[in-house]
Amino acid sequence: MIAAETVITFATPVFFALIGVELLVAKLRGRRAYRSNDAVTSIGLGVISQLAGVFLKVLTVGVYAWCFEHLALFALPAGAWWVWVSALLLYDFLYYWLHRMGHEVNILWAAHVVHHQSEDYNLSTALRQTATGGLLGWLFYLPMALLGYPVSVFVAVALIDLLYQFWVHTEQVGKLGWFDRVFCSPSNHRAHHAVNDRYLDKNYGGILILWDRLFGTFVEEDDSDRPVYGTRAPLRSFNPLWANLEVYWATWQDARRATRWRDRLQIWFRPPGWRPADVAARFPKPAFELARERFDPPLTRRRAIYGLVQFVLLLGMTTHFLGLAAQAGLGVLLGYALVIALSLTVLGAWWEGRPGAVWLEAARVVALAVVPAVLGRWFGIEGAAIGAVFALLFGASALALAWVTRGVDGTSGSDASAGNGVHAASSR
Repeated sequence: MIAAETVITFATPVFFALIGVELLVAKLRGRRAYRSNDAVTSIGLGVISQLAGVFLKVLTVGVYAWCFEHLALFALPAGAWWVWVSALLLYDFLYYWLHRMGHEVNILWAAHVVHHQSEDYNLSTALRQTATGGLLGWLFYLPMALLGYPVSVFVAVALIDLLYQFWVHTEQVGKLGWFDRVFCSPSNHRAHHAVNDRYLDKNYGGILILWDRLFGTFVEEDDSDRPVYGTRAPLRSFNPLWANLEVYWATWQDARRATRWRDRLQIWFRPPGWRPADVAARFPKPAFELARERFDPPLTRRRAIYGLVQFVLLLGMTTHFLGLAAQAGLGVLLGYALVIALSLTVLGAWWEGRPGAVWLEAARVVALAVVPAVLGRWFGIEGAAIGAVFALLFGASALALAWVTRGVDGTSGSDASAGNGVHAASSR
């Protein structure tokens, strides 16, 4: 069975090629489809999701495999076509309920919110995935194990369902007639991502939109009420770690402040946005405003180009990490994942123009230049050559950083960003 990481690795060039096509189409139409800060953050969150997936596989696949082995009621043949067709339909049905509960139960929303935080809607948004969804999401798919769908079939249909959903994250494809009535489509999914009252918490289907029509959660996109994207309490940050933790943190804070133990427990299972009355009175939150400015701290072209180059280098590291996942030890993988995640976090501060971001980035590139050169190895690769490669790449990055930020201390100057990146707890 081919590992999911391998499929994602091979699919990644296709994703980026399609993003390039979307950029070109938007440009020809005179539209601005992408902002580099938002797109890099979305893709970076996809990277962190892949890193986390390597460690959470014991839950997402391991528990399924155990249940299939010990609790399955039937032994369905992996070679039968009807097993594959029924597995895909059943998986999509169960995905509908996981997705719906991800909007209706706070602890599940805390994981799913990551996918909705972008205030843009483009193919990079499809790659914006949670790192914590695997902690509880596996529970929804156990019926497939109990019915006897083999692990290989489960993994394959899960990938099909996931990969299908990539193309629906675009504004460049309009309504598609009959297709919109049966399948999840760009039009249907735009409505799902919108925070307008008309669209809120609708269109959960992964491949089929028929589930929404059947269970009363379907809404058609209305050209007179254009979707506004994001969450009702915007993230206002490009920090990927905070993006994954913001709702958990906000919920924990409200639970801690509640006076009744019952409220401290039920807040996790209530709908997103629900707060104990005493907490809401003492710690009010700003009212939702549909007409709001997007979080877009200014960044000069050369600083943006520098950030993009560093992000490309991190994508290369991620590809190497995923290739190591099946053979390297836990310590090596944890260390490698930490380096990538912290690097993405530093780049998040760079995109926000935070005070001190320049110094954090300087420390990062110097460490990545010096440590592999001194040790003569890099996770899974031994030899002086690898040290020389890192010394060259990140030594050059350090020089480029000095040029890009010359005369700038990270807090002032014509080349500094003005964004404040205020952390706001998100709720629907």
